[in-house]
Amino acid sequence: MGRLIARRPVVRIGPDGDRTRPDSLAVEEPLEIRVDGKPLAVTMRTPGHDVELAHGFLHTEGVIGSVDDIRDARYCDSRDDEGRNTYNVLDLGLAPGVPPPVTGVERNFYTTSSCGVCGKASLDAVRLKTRYSPADDDVRLRFGVLAELPDALRKRQQVFDRTGGLHAAGLFTPNGELLVVREDVGRHNAVDKVIGWALLANRIPATGLILIVSGRASFELVQKAVMAGIPVLGAVSAPSSLAADLADESGLTLAGFIRNGSMNLYTHQHRITS
Repeated sequence: MGRLIARRPVVRIGPDGDRTRPDSLAVEEPLEIRVDGKPLAVTMRTPGHDVELAHGFLHTEGVIGSVDDIRDARYCDSRDDEGRNTYNVLDLGLAPGVPPPVTGVERNFYTTSSCGVCGKASLDAVRLKTRYSPADDDVRLRFGVLAELPDALRKRQQVFDRTGGLHAAGLFTPNGELLVVREDVGRHNAVDKVIGWALLANRIPATGLILIVSGRASFELVQKAVMAGIPVLGAVSAPSSLAADLADESGLTLAGFIRNGSMNLYTHQHRITS
């Protein structure tokens, strides 16, 4: 698992007393994203798939629209106390003619693992205009297929199995085929990694695809799905009221509480068939 898992001794207390044993923890480290050498954002993430994460982040923030908008991506010379590269600073160069991020996108502070959008100046700064609206996507998905997707995602959560401390996101076809799954301590990072994968695979706009997340559906996750042109977002837990509002406005089908063969459909139910 490389840098994904750290081992730490813990004291386990139970009915039979206490004992010391090793435990596995999900690694959390900062990633500074730079654009053309200028710091743009710092997010706390699980190391791995950083290039996907950065591409997904820039896409869902409206900075880039395709993989051709990025000239190159490279780790900068960031060193720890022992002189080793931390791989925690990633610089992406924009292709010629691609405008730099607008001031409102800049996050010159730490974003947390739980809320990548916290600290933005206003709600209007988050309501970015997507280049790929899902409103006209005519995909249809059988209820029985959608009901099984969270379990299919859960079976692929390798790091969660070891640590119990990660979120996951996955992209599926309408037939239930899993295309990609990514895990991260931040739910927004997991989604950015998935969208970054799709961008690098030239699958943006993500027409006809289904995004499944392992937790709740926040406003930011809906916004990211809309920016990528994803027509269906399903969550194991609840959406927020603002997430449902944005999904309704944007033409996104939003499903929550997908568990034990049932679910709640909050918006654009016409895409889910019996």
